[in-house]
Formats: sequence, structure tokens, C-alpha cells
Amino acid sequence: MTNNYPHLFQPLQIGGMTVANRICHVPTDVSSSNADGSVSERDIHHHAQIAKGGAGLVIVGATTPDAKTGRPTVTGLVADNDNYIPGLARLAAGMHRYGAKCLVQLQHPGRQAALPRNSYMSTNDTVVTLPWSAGHEIVYANAGEEKGKAIRAMSTEEVLEMVDLFSEAAWRVQAAGFDGVELHAAHGYLISGFMSPYINRRIDRFGGSFENRMRFPLAIIAGIQKKCGRDFPVLVRYSADEWVPGGRDINESVEVAKVLERAGVAALDLSQCIQESPGAGFDPMQYPEGWTEYAGAAVKAAVRIPVINSHSLRNPEYCEKLVAGGKTDMVGLARQMLADPFWPIKARQGKTSEIRRCISCLTGCWQESMMAKKEIMCAINPACGNPEFDRMERTETPLKVAIAGGGPAGMEAARIAAVRGHRPVIFEKTGELGGAILGCCMAPGKEKMKWYADWIRGQIKKLGVPVHLGRVPHGPELKEFDIVLNATGASSQAPEVFGDADRIIPFEEVMACPKVTCEFNPGGRRPAKLGERVIVWGDHYAAVDTVTFLASIGKEVTVVTENREFGSTVECIHMYVTRKRFAQGDAEALHSAPYKHPVKVLENTRILSIDGGRVTVEDRNFNHAVIEADNVIDCHTQANSFPVKELEEAGIPVVSAGDALRPRNLRAAVHEGAAFGLSLEHYLLVNPNGRPVNDLPLDVLGQLLPGRAG
Repeated sequence: MTNNYPHLFQPLQIGGMTVANRICHVPTDVSSSNADGSVSERDIHHHAQIAKGGAGLVIVGATTPDAKTGRPTVTGLVADNDNYIPGLARLAAGMHRYGAKCLVQLQHPGRQAALPRNSYMSTNDTVVTLPWSAGHEIVYANAGEEKGKAIRAMSTEEVLEMVDLFSEAAWRVQAAGFDGVELHAAHGYLISGFMSPYINRRIDRFGGSFENRMRFPLAIIAGIQKKCGRDFPVLVRYSADEWVPGGRDINESVEVAKVLERAGVAALDLSQCIQESPGAGFDPMQYPEGWTEYAGAAVKAAVRIPVINSHSLRNPEYCEKLVAGGKTDMVGLARQMLADPFWPIKARQGKTSEIRRCISCLTGCWQESMMAKKEIMCAINPACGNPEFDRMERTETPLKVAIAGGGPAGMEAARIAAVRGHRPVIFEKTGELGGAILGCCMAPGKEKMKWYADWIRGQIKKLGVPVHLGRVPHGPELKEFDIVLNATGASSQAPEVFGDADRIIPFEEVMACPKVTCEFNPGGRRPAKLGERVIVWGDHYAAVDTVTFLASIGKEVTVVTENREFGSTVECIHMYVTRKRFAQGDAEALHSAPYKHPVKVLENTRILSIDGGRVTVEDRNFNHAVIEADNVIDCHTQANSFPVKELEEAGIPVVSAGDALRPRNLRAAVHEGAAFGLSLEHYLLVNPNGRPVNDLPLDVLGQLLPGRAG
């Protein structure tokens, strides 16, 4: 087999375990177990896919040793009883089948538990507000603001009992056939809380000095070694920097590494942050690839055991350089494996252009999954956790499929349809494929969105899907197709105002990328010229990206939104970073130049009238104010019109997907487009909800379409 990255695909010894390559799936809580915490078929499928893709080491994330006192997510794995061993054994077998070594990460969430909802314990009594945590406080629709979660200190007896619970869970993991365990000591969870000088305020032997703060994790390690033997590898994942005043920094983390090595730990898995500093922990789009390189290099220089480093690693070329340069022993990929579990095999064969690189959007893997108490997804990979796509087959009776709109919904629908052997044709009214995601090119920090845009456009080209740019399909030509997908998206639509409404500029005219060096640039795009003082009116991604762009080029921006909180529908970690930049600061570990002007945000407010450069606004208490502004940019969006009724009356089935249904986000568009492509069958049936249906029972198919059941 071709080996394009010799250092990445070199074996590594971790304790007595030989790992085939230097690619580690670092632990990710996929929150896909059964309600009782036992292993589900979705768990097995998900992790087997990663092993099938060629990761040498797969670490199963976030398995609690004591469900009674804490589960990290509502459907996270549990290992606190022997009845979980058979399921864990099937999980291990699914990965061993493809040659991967596999571990289970043991994690007690402590103060950040998702379950039980109203009983939290940690190192000491405190009240915390962590709105971006999976165990965040529940705030009901009309309940006002967060009050904070009350956390109680564990007694010494509870601490000692927890040590035993961890070692018992490790014994069960070993009994199930796993190759080792990892302790989760990062991000502010229970073990992290004891180790952290910021969180730990205890005055007994488990708090205070560095030695005392290390006592709890060292006791757990010793307990595991006693029950499982010293040759059973124990890894520890901890934060190299906590990024809070008084928190652990890289200097103390080097000392932590030395202590853990002396205790017999087989390898170190480095992460970043506690929950009070979520930017560095979740590293959204604004964080560049390799920003944690310093941590791996510092720790590796101090110990002889292997070091795993992660965070925003996406490109095989960069990962090869890290390993070859001695900056880390293994590269840790987590969300990248959600976006493309076949990253290792594609990299080894030199198919890097085929890798669907994670764009760090945190939409499917956090905002709409863990935060919403649901199973994990991936915004740009609809196959993540969904075995339906494994069973995808080529059709023997291709359909002619018209796709109106070349945005993410239309392209993903065309991709899946073409892979299955259908004959999709894309009609795009502009001169370029991409749709709503193209505005990302203008918003600093969102450049990774172009990774997906370029990947999906490359797939459309490779599959030979006909694309008609600058063309809006009309009724007569659409009638030549078997089915039509309305993926025309959404566009700006300003609410009515008094006065000079013609002074309102649609955001699309501001966010038109003029970069002629882009291979997809159709030419002729000229962004609207603006004055220095700009009002951005609206919300959601269109408004946030527009504000980010305008503030970055020195405009004095005022946001006017009718909503109670600006950006509340935008992924929360991105908004955490964005708000810091609005205030001319930056999130932890970032060093962007501050905006020339702070961004002013007016919530619960609307524009009443525009009179030249004077804009009158009204808040929810009917108070009026006048803002001097050179321009008003509209960011309200609504679905574009499409002749659905006309086509249906002509007997042509029409399905709508993405923002053509209602404006949402990239995940909704990609998943709905994929579902359309997956549902196409030789028999064309659209249910009363406007969705194509497949896999009908034979008797029902015969009843609906006599003679077509075969």
C-alpha cells in the first residue's frame, strides 16, 4: 500500500501495546448509548467506522464510573456495574476487527453533570454558570436569566469511594477486552477539578499544594494498577493550559507530566481549558490549525512516555510535520473523525483532496447535539452515526433529478443522488456554486467554511454532475425531469420602515467576495461601498458574519435586533469568541488585532424610520432614539419563492430542502439534501408532508402503485 506520510504511519509502543500508526481518535462523547448507559448499536457502528478508516488508536469517550452521581451527557456510556461488560465487549470487538487498539475513557463530570440534573458534586462548595456545558443549567422559555448551579463539596469518604469506583470501572473495561483505559482529567470535570489550582479550594489532604491536588488522580491510577495489573495501560488526558487567572499553565503541566510518568502512566493525552475558558477547549473556527503545538513540544521534551496532542488538526501534511519534527508522538483527531472517519486511509493513499475536513463549526457535534441533549451529529457529514448511508446502493433505474439551487442542500442532494446512479442536474441562478456559505469568505475567522465549499464543489465536478450557472429553471424545462428539488435557499427581505427605505442595502451586496484569485470566482462581483457608520439590522448568521466583516475593516457598527439576545441561534462558542471581539478583546490563546471601534448591540429593538443619515429606533418599552448612520444593512432572511404549486399541478413531484424551507444553518441544509438523495427510488412517491419516501413495505407499495412492487 502507498505510504505518503511515513512518520504518521509508523508504529508506536504505548506500554506493552503496539499501535499500528500515529493517528489517535481522541475521546469524543458521542452520547449515543442506550438510556441506561449500555452500549448501543449506534455506538458500535460509529467507533467501528473510525477503526475501519485506519486510526491506530481509538479512545471511546466519556464513560462514567458512577451514573448515580454523574453522567457527562444524558445518553453517555456507563461502566458502574458488571452488566455493562457484554456490551462493552461487542464495542471493543467492532474496533479490533479492523486492527485498531482501543481504550475507554473514564470520566466523572463532577460539577458539569448532565444527569442527575439537580445534584452536582465537586471539590468544594460553589455556584457556577457554564451556559456552554453539556450539563448547563436548564432555563425555561419564560424563566428569565440563569441563576447558577449550586455545587457541593465531596466529603473525604466520598472521594475515597470514588477512587474505588474508577478502579472498578477500569477492571470492567479490561474484562470486556479493551487494550487500556484513559482518565479524563481535563476541562473542569471531576478529576480536573481536583488537579486545578483554580477550581480546587479544599483544605484537606486533597487540596491546596500541588502534591495534594495530584493525590486524587494518583490514587485512582494506583487503584487501577492494583486491580488490572501494571501492564494494563493507563493514559491521562489533561489540560496543558487552563487559560484562567490562577489556573494551571504549561509550566505546571510539565511537572504534572513528570509526576504521571513516575506513577506508571503509559501515555499523556494533552488538551486545553476548563469550562470557564471555552474558546480554547472547543476551539471553534477562529482558532488556527496547530495552535496547541507549543504544548506537545514542551511536555514531550520533559518525559519519555508517548505524548498525544490534538485541537484543530485537519491536514495530513501538517500532522506529518508535527510527528516528524518531534513535536508530538501521536496526532489526536476528534471532530475530524466525525467529519470523515476515513481520514487515515485517504491520507496514506495520497487522496488528501477527498478528505472532508472538519470546519470546526460545532453545530452538529455540540450546539444541536450535546447542548440539546441529543446524539452526536456532524454538520457536513450526514453519515455520522447513521448506518443508513452504509447500506446505500446504486439504483438500477436512474431518475432525472432537477435541483434548483447550488447551495449546500442542492449540492449534497446532487452528490448523494449521483453516487447512487441517478442523474441530477443543478441549476444555479448566480455564477458560482456555494449559496449561503460563500459569505464566509468575508468574515475573518470563518475561512474554514471554504474547506467544505471547495470539497463539495470538487465532488460535484468529479461525479460529473451537469451544472448550469446563471440560470433559473422554469416550468417547461422542469417538466422533463422525474422530480424537482427546491434548494433555492433564502435571501434578505427587509421589514417595512417609514421614510427612505431605498437606503437599505441587502447583506448579500456587502458580503460579495471580490477575491479574483479564487478558482470559483465568477468575476464581476463588486461589494457595496459603505460609509464609516453602519447599522446592521437583523440577526442569525447573516447578521453576525456581516458585523464581523464590517468591524474588521474599521467600520463603526451598531447592531439592531428585535430579539432578546443577539446571535442566540448562532453556535454558542462562536458567539463567546465573537462577543469578546465586539468588545475589542479576544478569546483565550488568540491574538487578533482589536477592532477599531467596539460593536454596539441594541437588543429588543427595531428600526422605525430612516430619514437620510438619521435612523429612528424603538425598544420594547416604546422608547425612541436616533442613530446617525451612513448605511443600513438588512440581514432579515426569508425563503425564496419557487413555483411549487405550478409544478405539482403539472404532475411533477417537488421537494424543498435547506433554507428554501426556512432559514436555519449549514447542518440543516446538508442533512436535508442528503436525505433527499438517499430517498430517491425508481418508484416516485412523495408523502403528504412533501418528502420522498423509500423502503416501503412490498404490500403497501403494491397498494399505492399496482404493478410496481417488484
